[in-house]
Amino acid sequence: MHYDFDLVGKIGSMALIRREDADIDYNIFSRLGRELKPGMIWVTSGAAEIGRLDYMQRTGHELDCSSVEAKTDYAAQGQAILMEQYRHFIRQDYSVRQVLVEHQHFNDGEKREHIRKLFLRARDQGAIPIVNYNDPVSDEENRKWELSALRREGREVHECVDNDETAAVIAGLVSTRVLLIMTSVEGIYADPKDPATLVRDVLAKSPEALEEKIRELQKHCVGASRAGANGAHAKLEFALAPAMHGTTVIIGHARHLISDLVEGRVPCTRIGIE
Repeated sequence: MHYDFDLVGKIGSMALIRREDADIDYNIFSRLGRELKPGMIWVTSGAAEIGRLDYMQRTGHELDCSSVEAKTDYAAQGQAILMEQYRHFIRQDYSVRQVLVEHQHFNDGEKREHIRKLFLRARDQGAIPIVNYNDPVSDEENRKWELSALRREGREVHECVDNDETAAVIAGLVSTRVLLIMTSVEGIYADPKDPATLVRDVLAKSPEALEEKIRELQKHCVGASRAGANGAHAKLEFALAPAMHGTTVIIGHARHLISDLVEGRVPCTRIGIE
């Protein structure tokens, strides 16, 4: 099977910070920067949380506006800082290109094709796309109205506010050998309270059998790494379509190297067709 890209990867907000110090985890960015290269697309969360930490460090307090407005303002503040870290740690002979997306970019055929060609040009031009949802200009009420209208038309709808979904949609858009979801746990657990129940492999000989296995595993998935996150159940849901179409999906801890996760040298969950 031909693949456009070697890897589409995603990292979550909580994996990019040191909670105990309320600061950026520069070691994570350093490890990522050593391995990211052209032929990869990197989807990153973190703008809102990094913006919040930066604002607090500068002012000594959090914003006192509504939670929706605060997320918008923090994301606008954190986006530049987030990109600064990637540019600093990625090899200097590689170009880095910021790509801010919203739901409409994946729910419209012409816009999808525009994004796809942008990614392919980046690969051929020695550049690494760094993708994030464009929270600073996204209005929740407008988004809900637009998505509701699409559903009434019976169309397939991608919301993409969750960057796990964004990464999965991109993996299907370009076709990739591996979809890597980096998080703050080792993978998917049969019992979320027992680390010994890590599910190493969710493999099947057919797409139908794979879906059946994932649906069964989802019954055990509750909770998330932070308030507002969708957790393991959603990760499995987003992983399903790429895996059924031939992409190997890997869910693993962000403390590990990309190469170690992809090659199976460290604990993680691997999903795909045998």
